[in-house]
Amino acid sequence: MAVAVLVPALVCGCVSQRAASRGVGQPRAGPPPAVVWPAPPGGAPAAPPGPPVPATELTRTLDRFLGAHGGDVTAAVRDLATGRAYHYHADLQLPTASTSKVDILMALLLRTPWRELGAAARRDADRMIRLSDNDAADRLYERIGLETGLAEANRRFGLERTYAPPGRCVDLYCWGITRTTAEDQLRLLAALVTETSPLAAADRGQVLRLMGEVIPEQSWGISAAACAGDRVALKNGWLRRVSNGRWVVVSAGLIRGRGHDYAVAVLTEDNGSMGTGVLRVEGTAERMLSAFRGGEECRGGDRRAGGGDDGENGRNREDPERGETREKTPGTAKSP
Repeated sequence: MAVAVLVPALVCGCVSQRAASRGVGQPRAGPPPAVVWPAPPGGAPAAPPGPPVPATELTRTLDRFLGAHGGDVTAAVRDLATGRAYHYHADLQLPTASTSKVDILMALLLRTPWRELGAAARRDADRMIRLSDNDAADRLYERIGLETGLAEANRRFGLERTYAPPGRCVDLYCWGITRTTAEDQLRLLAALVTETSPLAAADRGQVLRLMGEVIPEQSWGISAAACAGDRVALKNGWLRRVSNGRWVVVSAGLIRGRGHDYAVAVLTEDNGSMGTGVLRVEGTAERMLSAFRGGEECRGGDRRAGGGDDGENGRNREDPERGETREKTPGTAKSP
């Protein structure tokens, strides 16, 4: 999904914040909330708690993998069933690109439950999440009160370091250059599956349904870390900066499988191409989830297809001026 081409002044104002060394691979404290994401049909046996996450080793692995490409990366995983968590460059804030559309929809549903939304708003919600339609996002962003409404909702969701700038970026509002942390993205994802969420269960279910039904061309990202039979709900984002031609590529979502619920977020900036960004996102997600599974891999045909061979999945639907899809026919360490 991409965001609108950004005016140079705004692009220049979005300077990457380099992560402090203390933010690399930091475990975070706090008990896991109760998870209420419905189980797969027929249920699934609960898995054992899982091994401790080797944070230091995992950080070195990611440093080696990402070091060849340059640019900024922040990522995090939390096993919502056990509380195990891992953060890579935890203090880094990067743009959300179109992953902010999940935030917009959740903010909308805080104001107006799904059952009370009209047909037009429901259609916009569907297109905004499943197709990553920018025009639909603009209409719903206006409905929630733009950046002020988003900030109010984020306070209720417990987000601490997410900021949406005011104004417009060429012909769109600037929701796409909202800056956030991987931890805040995990908080937002947790609000979709926990009993303490300010969102009603029915509304959480609608958001998860749409995230689980993104069009195939946009199903790359954190899904690359899922195994066959895992349940995935995600939203991806990408944008190219007009100031330097470099790419922001982001993926955030939930993976359920083998008795575990993983909230996963990977944010990257300063990629030489969208394909490179997709490679970094998927490779990071795969390495983190492998560590959470004790080094176990999804082998052979067991891996769920994640797409993103060279970014073609996104580029085929990318408008060079607008980024996102427009009016097209619909086709996410610590031990507990």
